This record gives sequence, C-alpha cells and structure tokens, in this order.
Amino acid sequence: MSERPGSLRSLPRNVWVASAASFFTDVSSEMLQNVLPLFLANVLGVRTVTIGLIEGVAQSTASLVSLYAGALTDRLQARKWLAVAGYAVSSCSKPFFYVATSWPLVAGVRWADRVGKGIRTAPRDALIAESIVPGQRGLAFGLHRGADTAGAVFGLLATLAVVYLAQRGALELERETFQQLVLVSLVPAFLAVLILAAGAKEVRALSSGPPVEPPSGSALHSLGTPFKRFLLVAALFDLGNSSDAFLVLRAQERGMSVIDVLWTLLAFNVVYALLSAPAGRLSDRIGRRHLIVAGWTIYALIYLGFAVASTPAHVVGLYLAYGAYYGLVMGTAKAFVADLVGPENRGVAYGAYYGVMAFLDLPASLIAGALWQGVGGWAGFGPAAPFVFGAAMAAAATVLLVALVPTPKRSRR
Repeated sequence: MSERPGSLRSLPRNVWVASAASFFTDVSSEMLQNVLPLFLANVLGVRTVTIGLIEGVAQSTASLVSLYAGALTDRLQARKWLAVAGYAVSSCSKPFFYVATSWPLVAGVRWADRVGKGIRTAPRDALIAESIVPGQRGLAFGLHRGADTAGAVFGLLATLAVVYLAQRGALELERETFQQLVLVSLVPAFLAVLILAAGAKEVRALSSGPPVEPPSGSALHSLGTPFKRFLLVAALFDLGNSSDAFLVLRAQERGMSVIDVLWTLLAFNVVYALLSAPAGRLSDRIGRRHLIVAGWTIYALIYLGFAVASTPAHVVGLYLAYGAYYGLVMGTAKAFVADLVGPENRGVAYGAYYGVMAFLDLPASLIAGALWQGVGGWAGFGPAAPFVFGAAMAAAATVLLVALVPTPKRSRR
C-alpha cells in the first residue's frame, strides 16, 4: 500500500540517505566547531577580531566554491558524486586539527573544511529537491535539517562526555581535551562519506534547455527577478549574521564554563531538531515566506536579547529561542530557493545562494569582532555592539522581504 503523501514514510530514499550523511557529518563537526573559538581564545590567546577573521574567511572560501560547484552540477547533470567529494574533503581535513599549534594552522584546516562544504552543499540540496515533488519540498528539507541537527545533539553529547572526563568543570578549554575531541570526531566524519557514496542514487534534472555553463552574468540572469530579489534581501540579513562563535564567546563572557556552554548548545540543537520537520511541513501548507518572516523577526529580538543579557540564565533562554529561529528558517529557506527557480538552474541557484551568504560571512564576522573588541587603535563598543547591529540588519531585511519578494507559484499546491 502506498504511503500517504505528506508523511515522512512517503519520502524517497535519497532524502533519507542525504539526511543520514548530514547526521553523521554534524556529529563530527559539532564536536569541534563549537569549542574551536574557545580553543583559539583560551589555549592560543587569539583576539576576537582574529577569530572573526578566521571564521569569515572560512565561510568566504566556501562561497566561490559553492557557486562553481552549483554551476558544475547543472552542467554535468550530476549531483551525487560532487556531494560525496565535498564530504570527503571535509573529512580528510579534520585530522590536521590535532597537530595545529598556532592560529594560522587552525585557520588553514578550518578553511579546507569549508572548501569541502562549498563543494557538497549545492549538489546535495539539488539532489534532494529533484528527488521529491514540489508539495513535499518543505517536509523533505525540514527532515534533512532535523537529521543534521540531531547529529549536532549527539555530537554535543559526545563533546560533553569527553570534556567532563578530561577536565570536569574547568572554565577554559585545555589543549589535550581538544585533541581528544579531534580523534573521536573522525569516525562519524568518514562514516558519512561511505553512507552517501553507497546509498544515494543519481538523479537528472528535468530540463528542456541546454546545460548550464559555469557561473557568468547570463547564467545568473536566467535565475529570474524573484530569486535575485530574495538573494539581495537575504544578503542584507546575512551582513548582520556573524559567526555563532560570537554567541559562544558571549556565553563565556557572561560567566558560563565550557560545560555550561556545551549543555546550552545541546538544548539549542534539541529545539532546532524538533521544530525543523514540523516547520517544513507547515511551509508546504501556508507558504515559505510567512515562516521566513516570522523567523527573521524572532532573530532580531534574540540578538537584541544577547545585547542586554546579564546572566547565564538569560543566555540559556536566548539560545532556546535561537533554536526556534533555526528550526523555522533553515530548511524553509532551502525549499524557498527551489520554489523560485526551475530544475535546470537549481544547482546554480543553490550555489549563488550559499556563495553570497558565505561571502558575506567575512565582513559580517569582521564587523562583529571590530565592534566587540576594536581593531588597530580603536577600542570598539563592547560585547553588546555586534548583537545590536545584527538585530538592525535582520529587521531591515524582514521589511524588504515582505515588500519585494512575492510568494512563488511553484510553492503553491
């Protein structure tokens, strides 16, 4: 008997395999990503502006790769093996964190990991989008984000176990603890590569036009005005969306230990995971734009909260709300991109979307670091400043989204 449309069981194999690969990748990534700013600050003594530079360049490195990987996957009409290659690059970079003893070495490994992310993201999302019918896009991407975030939950639980056994309730992270985390993270990283390589099936975009060329003005022009407007508005939002490393540093600055921070991140990811699939299903019914508007509004309020937070309890509550924002928006935005463009251009669209967002992570993180701690001879405005700036950018982007970007016909049943 066929499964009821709109149910999780009705989703095809590729969605589940891609979700499983993302689950194990995030188990690995979350074991390192959230403690990396603490390693830089506590062990290597790196300033926040340099941490912002590392994170910003890491995301910007992924930007150019994302754009070309998206165009290449359309040109080749192939999704699976580019995605597998991206996962493999990220997995192979992680062992080098173990021997990193200075911030330039950490930065190099971080940037290599982001190259892998740039290679895999657009082909993987195009693989998901073309494996499902339009009426299930929100559900499929919601499931994928939920699995990704469930991986973060398990990764954080593993991190908590390692940190607790290694250093108990110490306020600052120790080098030996970080190295132990690196070793444990390698197992799920390489398992993700094997799952996608063995389990996914290639799909072909249904296109009546010629293959898409590598990124050019004409290729991007073919994406249409609604998509370009959404990209512009999302870029404004992202300019104020600095690396989450600053949230981790803010939590520690408000008096939270490494263990406290990790438990808070775990709670954040639980909320994120639980809301992702229901939010995706809801977007299939009421439209993606409504959920993105709601999510961006919540984000602006959360960042204002981080600006005025004065106790660890405030930080914990804001992180829980931040998980709700992620659950509402992350999968929904990916489905919205698929609604705005045709299948023959979907790889380019995802590449452009991730490319622009990642490119802006560099100025966003540099601005945040400079506002917090200053740069050169300027002292900066203090820890609250980057969060006020982020809230302002989110509010402006929300207004422009309502004014400029209509609900696309492809998202309507």
